[in-house]
Amino acid sequence: MLEVTELTKSFGHKIAVDHINLQIEKGQLIAFLGHNGAGKSTTINMLTGLLKPDAGSISLEGHQPTENQYSHYLGVVFQDSVLDKQLTVVKNLSIASKLYRDCDKQFCEDLMQKFEIDTIKNQKYGSLSGGQRRRVDIVRSLLSQPELLFLDEPSTGLDIQTRKKIWEVLDQLRQEYGLTIILTTHYLEEANQADWVYVMDKGKIVASDTVDNLKAQYAKNSLTLFFKSEGLAQSMPLRENDQRVGKKVTVKITSYQEAMQTINLYQNDINDFEYVHGTMDDIFIELTGKEIK
Repeated sequence: MLEVTELTKSFGHKIAVDHINLQIEKGQLIAFLGHNGAGKSTTINMLTGLLKPDAGSISLEGHQPTENQYSHYLGVVFQDSVLDKQLTVVKNLSIASKLYRDCDKQFCEDLMQKFEIDTIKNQKYGSLSGGQRRRVDIVRSLLSQPELLFLDEPSTGLDIQTRKKIWEVLDQLRQEYGLTIILTTHYLEEANQADWVYVMDKGKIVASDTVDNLKAQYAKNSLTLFFKSEGLAQSMPLRENDQRVGKKVTVKITSYQEAMQTINLYQNDINDFEYVHGTMDDIFIELTGKEIK
């Protein structure tokens, strides 16, 4: 559906996006991960046609961003809202719908119900909570029934209930009419449900794969053994990255078979154990480093 080849963008002497390549199929949920300044938003701005690349090509269903037809495929939720705080929700959506040909009024009403904003439609947008405004923003982005939806940090500052509702509805829309979603996020747990993940660092794609494959390669599981005494804990030899604190020893494990072998080896010396799978956070840190950027 979307093919990006050698996409590049610089600002002065700083390379923001450095020859990246993407291939995205219809109906996929794609996650872009990266610290602030990694190039995620610059990439999104080029893919939505808001920013002209210095080099490379973008093709969406055979169309380029310079063509009028290109924008008809897109819906965009920006980090900052583009709606008028002084107007009501329904007035904002009415104005936005007039930007499109043959906007389906019933579809808009269905979206308002699904995102649970029909009860606040007559309130001024500026009077809404952050979660309510974000749900209105997403409805606005879906008015034209786009085939590809860009979500640029859509969940920043939102509570768990709001994030859950947003993803519940978006997943439903993906099932109903094959909506494709490209997501940039700081909430790494959101990337767990992605079909494909791109990790960006310093303008480059440093990894791209499924969540399971990335976890297998970069996120080791951990096993914590709770020994009966500090002396017994001290008797366990440590490897690189293993940790020992008092009676507790935490080791990195590559498979559940290795975990079972370790537990069986020390079963008479421990009171309990804890086995934790590697997370998206582990992948992110492994690929982009621990330092603040």
